[in-house]
Amino acid sequence: MAELLRSLQDSHLVARFQRRCGLFPAPDEGAPESGAGPAEDAALAPGPGHLSAANGKGGWGPANGLRRVLAPQASAQKYIVKNYFYYYLFRFSAALGQEVFYITFLPFTHWNIDPYLSRRLVIIWVLVMYVGQIAKDILKWPRPFSPPVVKLEKRVIAEYGMPSTHAMAATAISFTLLISTMDRYQYPFALGLLMAVVFSTLVCLSRVYTGMHTVLDVLGGILVTAVLIVLTYPAWTLIDRLDSASPLFPVCVIVVPFVLCYNYPVSDYYSPTRADTTTIMAAGAGVTLGFWINHFFQLVSAPTESLPVLQNIPPLTTDMLVLGLTKFTVGIVLILLVRQLVQNLSLQVLYSWFKVVTRNKEARRRLEIEVPYKFVTYTSVGICATTFVPMLHRFLGLL
Repeated sequence: MAELLRSLQDSHLVARFQRRCGLFPAPDEGAPESGAGPAEDAALAPGPGHLSAANGKGGWGPANGLRRVLAPQASAQKYIVKNYFYYYLFRFSAALGQEVFYITFLPFTHWNIDPYLSRRLVIIWVLVMYVGQIAKDILKWPRPFSPPVVKLEKRVIAEYGMPSTHAMAATAISFTLLISTMDRYQYPFALGLLMAVVFSTLVCLSRVYTGMHTVLDVLGGILVTAVLIVLTYPAWTLIDRLDSASPLFPVCVIVVPFVLCYNYPVSDYYSPTRADTTTIMAAGAGVTLGFWINHFFQLVSAPTESLPVLQNIPPLTTDMLVLGLTKFTVGIVLILLVRQLVQNLSLQVLYSWFKVVTRNKEARRRLEIEVPYKFVTYTSVGICATTFVPMLHRFLGLL
């Protein structure tokens, strides 16, 4: 079993997948252009970066023999694409697992499709992402080494690899959506299952293709997500009724996520993991608080928890498409305005409180500044998306 796990975590397995899909390091990166026969073996041979990352200062081997290092050593590099179909397919699939997709897809679902579904999706997404993000900084397993792997993304290189949160988010969103709609809307279950499998598979494969994760990282993310869905499924009905909780509920919604973010595991060096986790947790807290506000003050109609009969999915018409895009545009514009306003205001207050020079980008990374300003900003965004945007839609006659 240990040997199998080591093979799944091997960077050479990732590199071989990239070569099969037509992605090669540029010749000046120490690898040949051709990907066949001896040339491929040469491209997959461990390079100095691989050895120094595995055996250099700050690295050690856990009891099970799997690699774990203090800091990822890889960086983005030049590369050659020989199969543009796979290149664009997996780059697009990787984008489907980015936060940008979820912060557009989830509000669109809320404003145009079904608020009931969006609430459930957001809560499961937040739970899965928190577990995945915190696991990364506890396990501290490195991403694939380069060479031999070609890395196509730069921002997340500073993060650890295990588990793949892209794989976790894609699996959680697709299968939560499937489970939540199969007894709510009328459609062929086989088609829904196929779409969930295709979506999650493409995102998972894209993480290997882009060189950001080993196969073990991806499989670990899928497994953890499956366990979380199974464990939380009995409580999904309770989650759906959180908006009717006691008046003290908003305090818990704000305090608990903030404390979790503020006490995030300390890393040996800075990475965007804590900031991303705070953004996700705050957005989830804001959405949940927004639903509670809507229910408590009766601002908008509560999402329908159960339907008397299975609903047919209405055909997409031009009028429906125009209305949906209009509602989405109005909502996104308001969200961006609120985000910018609250972010600037919260940073000014924190800079003044801690006597930090304004526009000091490094100061934003300090715990006492990064977590509060991110949390306040994206909690406001979540409240805006679920409370003020629907009110604006109604005012403009879009509902």
